[in-house]
Amino acid sequence: MTRARADGLGPLAIEAHGLVKRFDGTLAVDGVDISVPEGAIYGILGPNGAGKTTTLRMLLGIIDPDEGVRRVFGNDRPHEVAKLIGYLPEERGLYPAMKCDEAIAFMGALRGLPLAEGKARGREMLENYGLGHAVDRQIRQLSKGMAQTVQLLGTLVHRPRLVVFDEPFSGLDAINQGKLESMIRNLASSGTTVIFSTHVIHHAERLCDEVAIIAGGKVPYAGSVDAARDRIPAQVRLETRRSDGAWRDALPADARHDAKAEGSHFWYFPVPDSGIEALLKRLIEGEAGILSLSIERAGLHDAFVEIAGAAAARALAEDNAQGEAR
Repeated sequence: MTRARADGLGPLAIEAHGLVKRFDGTLAVDGVDISVPEGAIYGILGPNGAGKTTTLRMLLGIIDPDEGVRRVFGNDRPHEVAKLIGYLPEERGLYPAMKCDEAIAFMGALRGLPLAEGKARGREMLENYGLGHAVDRQIRQLSKGMAQTVQLLGTLVHRPRLVVFDEPFSGLDAINQGKLESMIRNLASSGTTVIFSTHVIHHAERLCDEVAIIAGGKVPYAGSVDAARDRIPAQVRLETRRSDGAWRDALPADARHDAKAEGSHFWYFPVPDSGIEALLKRLIEGEAGILSLSIERAGLHDAFVEIAGAAAARALAEDNAQGEAR
């Protein structure tokens, strides 16, 4: 039975309360609370080692929490609804001697899909994904990116209601990352719930309805991407021809000044409580020489730094740099 959301906005695909996990006495996950609405694209965002994979495995029943409860479609024994779930782990692997359609069918069979049906669906999926030419190739004959795509299709072949990806963009080139983003959007538009973990902020910002930010095994924030960004006031970016005058009194005392080029001055500051209209009037009356004025909303990266702290943000940046180097 699917449980309804506490806020009354619809049913939950996954909910977890107070999840705790220790390994050899080391606390890996410390009191995680997560609620994922059905049909949402939900991101778990944090640096490597933050507890993302452990959290996903507890949510899916692969490992049990030491404390806390989790439910998948209302069931507190997630393995009992495993046929409704597709899971792509971070550490991937296929039998190298299998052909592509056989590998996809095999993964579907693990979720209860008859082999013959899985093979037929696999061929169709490979064709739709532009890999029809590789249907009869063995996995060992594929590039790394193609092999990852085959495993991705095997995750979806039984048409799950919930799909969980652990670092799905890792190792994919820009073209295949774009294809995966499109696939995730299409899954959600068809009503499938998608959860993915990532240490790459722009994937979460582009795709997710809601995110959980995880750092040091804790979740300091879980909610909409918009609400996370709104925790930081919008910034005014003002470009003027003049650098001084009576109009300067209209700017906040902590406005940052950046002279980009001769005859062009940039100012950065939060939107004043009195609003932008009063400020604009004083700038015009003072002949500041406005060249441009824009209000820039904070991005998810800025929100991550605000919520998780500078150390977690640095770790995230290091993970991204290492991923690009690979």
